[in-house]
Amino acid sequence: MLKFLSKVRIEFNALDPRIASCMEFLAQCNARKAKESNPACQVVVKRRTDDHPPQITVTFVNGIEEVFDATSTPAQNIRTMILEKGRYLETEQMFRDAGESWPVMIPEEELHQFAPGTKPRKAEEKKQ
Repeated sequence: MLKFLSKVRIEFNALDPRIASCMEFLAQCNARKAKESNPACQVVVKRRTDDHPPQITVTFVNGIEEVFDATSTPAQNIRTMILEKGRYLETEQMFRDAGESWPVMIPEEELHQFAPGTKPRKAEEKKQ
């Protein structure tokens, strides 16, 4: 998960009962496997003393920053969203490295073309 991120900022008030998501996400970030995937990723914890709701801010390696409301978003959902966005970034980079334009534009007429199945049908095999 951390391999797609350059910075993680977790903010919460330790006395707030809604910090479960922050604590779980922090544990995931501190896991050995996560740290090994990107040792350069900066994990910052800010303990607040005000009533500001718990939040998690992540900065992707391409500089895009995303803020998650940790009161209503479980840590696993945040992790899943990061992995999905990371796979998207990897795909985009792969296309750019190959000299292809991004995003890929598929002509409208190709979207409606028939695409044969990849597995032969058993009924067709028996006829032949």
